[in-house]
Amino acid sequence: METVFNPLVGGLLIGTAATIYLLSIGKVIGISGILSQFLFRDNRMMQFLFLLGLILGGSVYGVFTEQTVPFPENRSPLLLIISGLLVGYGTRLGGGCTSGHGVCGISRISPRSIVATVIFVLVAIITVSISH
Repeated sequence: METVFNPLVGGLLIGTAATIYLLSIGKVIGISGILSQFLFRDNRMMQFLFLLGLILGGSVYGVFTEQTVPFPENRSPLLLIISGLLVGYGTRLGGGCTSGHGVCGISRISPRSIVATVIFVLVAIITVSISH
């Protein structure tokens, strides 16, 4: 039952958060956009609180449910930095990340978001196939 319940509740929480954000702020919730606004805009309290909530929410959940995220092998810090920068560049190039396109864009039946999400998934499949 837990294998069905946890994803269902998580999906409902994500959908609810996206709806509240859209109705209260008037913008689509996208993590890359919120992070970009936090880094490069003057008035950034809302973005700070949102990002803090992501970090604290995940941390609290992890503490109470004893979650762990095992790394399968050691990774070079340089490789991680380069990978992070490439992901950031890709989200700017693609006009958003999976949270913006996949959750909010698809729910609004945005053709651009549907195409972007299909590309995200295909590239992920190809990347995993090549790296393993």
